[in-house]
Amino acid sequence: MSEAVKVQQPTFDEVIRERHSVRAYDPEFKLTEGELRSLLEDAILAPSSSNLQPWRFLVIHDQALKEKLFPIANNQEQVKTSSAVIAVLADLEGFRNAELIYSRAVEKGYMPESIITSYVARISAYYSEDLARYRDTALVDAGLISMQLMLAAKARGLDTVPMGGFQADKFIEAFEVPANFHPVMLIAVGKAAGEPRKTERLSVDEVAYWNAFTGSSVK
Repeated sequence: MSEAVKVQQPTFDEVIRERHSVRAYDPEFKLTEGELRSLLEDAILAPSSSNLQPWRFLVIHDQALKEKLFPIANNQEQVKTSSAVIAVLADLEGFRNAELIYSRAVEKGYMPESIITSYVARISAYYSEDLARYRDTALVDAGLISMQLMLAAKARGLDTVPMGGFQADKFIEAFEVPANFHPVMLIAVGKAAGEPRKTERLSVDEVAYWNAFTGSSVK
């Protein structure tokens, strides 16, 4: 791993305060496949409902494929200039992996074997009868891992920007996305070309309520 992308052990406060949505990237900076894999290894430690981990990734670091993605992502320049674009997708049938995941947990002593059969049966019955029910869960989990990925990138001295502005139907067609995978967002990863633009935040008093929905709110 190069010096530029080693986990730099900044404080948590530094990571969350120095992470910004960066849209201008150094096109000469390149991440290796191994460095991107290391980033994903940290990201997949994110929490998920029932630990079903319904996230999937399409890592696009080939320049020709980024050029292909460019118009699909509404001509956002960071698609071409960042080192890679990671498409985060939700597996809308991710609950079907319950037995696989829990069996591995049993093998490692993380959970008792006695509960697997009933637990898997409950999960399967609950979601199989209404696949739309799992969709909402999978989308939330995809959002959780997206944030973890961006923080893991910042801890390595990298920059990111999440992009929801892309044509999902054209992405599915162009990249032959499996039917049960739903594109949630694109995340550009690389090195910023200059200082990122600062943003304004609403205060805690404007967004938080305490015990009841009374008091401060945004006007």
